[in-house]
Amino acid sequence: MQAIAQSPETLEQFAAGELGAFEALFRQYQGEVYGWVVRIVRDPAAAEDLTVETFWRIYRARARFDANRSFAAWARTIATNAALDCLKQARIQETPLDEQPVEAASGKIADPAICREMRNRIQLAFGQLPAKLRVVATLALIEECPHAEIAEGLAISQAAVKSRLFRATRLLRKKLGNLGHGL
Repeated sequence: MQAIAQSPETLEQFAAGELGAFEALFRQYQGEVYGWVVRIVRDPAAAEDLTVETFWRIYRARARFDANRSFAAWARTIATNAALDCLKQARIQETPLDEQPVEAASGKIADPAICREMRNRIQLAFGQLPAKLRVVATLALIEECPHAEIAEGLAISQAAVKSRLFRATRLLRKKLGNLGHGL
C-alpha cells in the first residue's frame, strides 16, 4: 500500500471511535486493501469479502490503533491476517503430487496439454503449502513484491520473509521434483 498522508486529527478521531473518521479512512484505503488481499488470495470475489472483513476488524480494533503510526501498514497487517485465515480454511485437500501418476510426454514441451498439466501441478503444489509460506511465495514469486513490502504487510522481518521464501521454495521443488521427468 502506498503511504497516503493522513491528518493526525483524523487518525485520533478514528482511534476514539468517530464513525466519520472511520468512513474517511475506509474510502481512502479500501482500494489499496483490496489490491493487497487479491494479490494474496488470487480470487477477486474472495478479496472483496476479505476487504469488508478487514475493515470490520479494523473498526473493532480501533482502540488499539496508535495514531502516531502508519494506518496503511496497520491496515495491511490486518488484511494479511484476514487473508491468511481464509487460506487456512480453504487449504486444498487433494492427493499429494508425489502420489499422482506422472504421464510421459510425447517429447514436445510446447504441447498445450503438458503446459496445462504443469500449471495444474504448480497450482496444486502452491495450494498444499502452509498458509504462511504460501503468502510469502505468492507475493515474492508470482507478484514479485519486494521483500521489504512483504515484511511490512506481514508484520515480520525481512529475514523472516527470506526464511519463509526459502522454505516455500524448497517444499515446492520437492513437490514438483518429478514434474520434469519425461517432459
